[in-house]
Amino acid sequence: MKNIAVILASGVGKRAGGDLPKQFRLLSDGRSVLETCVDAFEKSPSVDHILIVSHPDYISLVQQSMLACGWQKIIDIVPGGAERWQSSFNAVSFLHDWCAASSDISCLSEVNVLLHDCARPFVSQRILSDVCDALLQYPAVTVAVPAVDTMYVVQDNCLVSIPPRTSMYRAQTPQAFRLALVYEAYLTVLSHDTSLITDDIGVLRLACPDRQVYIVQGEENNRKLTFNQDFA
Repeated sequence: MKNIAVILASGVGKRAGGDLPKQFRLLSDGRSVLETCVDAFEKSPSVDHILIVSHPDYISLVQQSMLACGWQKIIDIVPGGAERWQSSFNAVSFLHDWCAASSDISCLSEVNVLLHDCARPFVSQRILSDVCDALLQYPAVTVAVPAVDTMYVVQDNCLVSIPPRTSMYRAQTPQAFRLALVYEAYLTVLSHDTSLITDDIGVLRLACPDRQVYIVQGEENNRKLTFNQDFA
């Protein structure tokens, strides 16, 4: 099996503030969020290739990071879309065509894609290894952590119900699939109503509601950098 990581770095990150999107913001060690994130996949022995999705206006900045860091696994940089799902679909479509044309890959069913938010730069090697190991048995895998807070179901600002906390998990990334499976799922969902799309696992659930999705235990350190205070 070939494992290809997709780093989704095409957002503009307005909630985090700053002159540049948060993926180019420097962390305490002097590396950017993008560089820290890609480095994790570059170092993983389980990941064969990496595809970066960037906002078209910032592809040159991604290229600068590639040269500075000397990444060896990068396939290409593809432009993202206005919505996250559009960026994912651009990446999945590119990989579908790239793999189909590659003499190194015998069958699309033998390729896995790991879709990861660049805003989660601290993903561990343990998580990446566990996700790739799970893909040997399951066609769809995601990462999540148990909810520690009581969860409310709310409608019109009023409490509707309180689901059992033991069954509630908070989603993380990477979200991983057989490439052929997620490609067909996207084609199915995009022919209907895109307003129901939440994330890549959500696309699979809309297209194939009975498809089993394995949960890899996440980590609190695999948090998402969203607001300015998250960088503290």
